[in-house]
Amino acid sequence: MISSDDLMFFNVVANSASLAESARKLNVTAPAVTQRLRALEERVGIRLVDRSGRRLSLTDEGALVAAHGMAVVDAIEALTDALASRRNAVSGHLRIVAPHGFGRVHVAPVVDVFARTHPAVTITLDLTDNPAAGMLESSDLIVHIGPPGPLDQIVTTLAPNRRIPCASPGYLATMPALRSPADLARHRCLVVRENAEDVTLWRFRHASKGQTTARIHPAMTSNDGAVVREWAIAGQGIAIRSEWDVAGDLARGRLKPVLPGWEPPSAPVVAMLGTRRGRSARTNAFLTSLRQALNPPPWRKRDTA
Repeated sequence: MISSDDLMFFNVVANSASLAESARKLNVTAPAVTQRLRALEERVGIRLVDRSGRRLSLTDEGALVAAHGMAVVDAIEALTDALASRRNAVSGHLRIVAPHGFGRVHVAPVVDVFARTHPAVTITLDLTDNPAAGMLESSDLIVHIGPPGPLDQIVTTLAPNRRIPCASPGYLATMPALRSPADLARHRCLVVRENAEDVTLWRFRHASKGQTTARIHPAMTSNDGAVVREWAIAGQGIAIRSEWDVAGDLARGRLKPVLPGWEPPSAPVVAMLGTRRGRSARTNAFLTSLRQALNPPPWRKRDTA
């Protein structure tokens, strides 16, 4: 009554916030997902998804199908990986999630090379504003910038990444000098809002003066880091940006670091691997390729040139 294809399809639906998100993951239209889900429910004779709320939720029967389906999907993928390893091949479908900016600049090129090296692997690269550990249920690997937190997952560091307070030379020439984080109260601050964190509290550490915080009043905010970086270059104020994002601008003099000696908490580039798929041949092979591409970090290569 239910095929393995049905279970793989429903596994994607069960791990999506909406049918539209399921459609994006499956590379089909939303009506196609709705039609296939309706056909599956008609065949099993019971409703699997509750469509009454704003977010997609499973009925008790849908949760039962998802749980059993997950076991079947895992078994199929494990068998596929085992057979592939017998013939020294890497195959299957690889699901990668990464932040928009970093994913576009540093992950997508690795995916391109990996796809040419391993033509038996199909790949989905999802770029999102805020990759979350919860996405591991429907992904093989998540590239994350910053500490992932105490979550039940495998985490491996790919590359170091400092966070740098910086501003344009033009802005700094017309504003009061910055000697300590407390001086930020007299400056325009540019903020990236990516999640529910308190983005108005900036933290710093000094080698001899210890830790301190500064409560800032954002002059401009955006949920897009690239936009905030461009505002800083345009002279709108001070931003804290990742080293990978502004290293080129600092080298060319478009931005200058401020508050020398004071450093915000670093945000290393890490890979989060679900324990369920963390050892698949395709995931391990891609992780090796990504680690090689980021060692040494491209944003620091000019330092050793």
